[in-house]
Amino acid sequence: MIYFYYGDEDFIISEKIKGLKQSLGGTLSEPNFKSLINPDFADLISAIRVQGMLFGKILTVIEIYDYLKSTLDDKQIKQITEALEANTDNADIIFTAKIPRDGGEKIDKRKKLFKLLSKYNSEECSAIPAYKTAELTNWIKKFAKGKGLKIQQNAIDCLISQVGNNLWLLNNELEKIKVYIYPDDTVEEAVIKEICVNNEDFFAFSDFIIQGQIDRALLEYKKLLLTNYPLIILAVLQKNVRQWILLKAKSTSMSEFELSKLLGMHEYRVKLMAQKLKKTELKKLVRLKENLTEAEYRIKAGLSQNIEDEVKYAFIR
Repeated sequence: MIYFYYGDEDFIISEKIKGLKQSLGGTLSEPNFKSLINPDFADLISAIRVQGMLFGKILTVIEIYDYLKSTLDDKQIKQITEALEANTDNADIIFTAKIPRDGGEKIDKRKKLFKLLSKYNSEECSAIPAYKTAELTNWIKKFAKGKGLKIQQNAIDCLISQVGNNLWLLNNELEKIKVYIYPDDTVEEAVIKEICVNNEDFFAFSDFIIQGQIDRALLEYKKLLLTNYPLIILAVLQKNVRQWILLKAKSTSMSEFELSKLLGMHEYRVKLMAQKLKKTELKKLVRLKENLTEAEYRIKAGLSQNIEDEVKYAFIR
């Protein structure tokens, strides 16, 4: 079977992959699972053509967002088409295209590769807008139930207000709450206000990074670590950096009103952010984004020996 999941909600895509792995049950062992990130073309074709092992099925996950940003020639499209058509029941392939969150990027659905993969089991996995509180509420209830927690609507509203619409963060925060309130299982609004991520806490940290005051940024980082997982800090910082890059790149061609719509924030915040970024070079922000992306990959791939240091080195380099 062939699957294609794309969009800017990495959590939902990951859940789709997790669900398929679980559906294969005991037939899926480590040698039968492979994950590739934007492989070169020869390796891409080889991965698509791979057949199931002697015992059980094989599952291959291939991230191809870079391919959807480029243009493949007719010969390459033909090779991919033929490889897909040769897929057997013993081999499941999941293609993913994870769009950077809050980066303003979109997939060009006119691309031949996109049209080809869309013929299979495809689904767009988009981030839930912050104003769609009912949809976010459903996810939070699902997360809480899975952790054996009880959560009332006022606590849910507080969590959305304080953490935002990032499903990774919401899920992680509930995991943190579970440990904090054990052996109780009821999530109170007061607990959320006490220990959960608050975007306000990241303002000083982000400001020091923008201003190049690394020593002070490190002090703020240590404070944040007292109540936040390194991956949560990384996720919030990545979101901020993407907004900084967009603002810096578009500020000369777009009005504050247009930028506020693009970035999803109030015009006054856009104005303040533009002032803070005035002396910051775009190439410095791009390098920071690359460092953060590399850190996230190393952490999630299990390549990092020390997660706290991985995040730290990403923003001090």
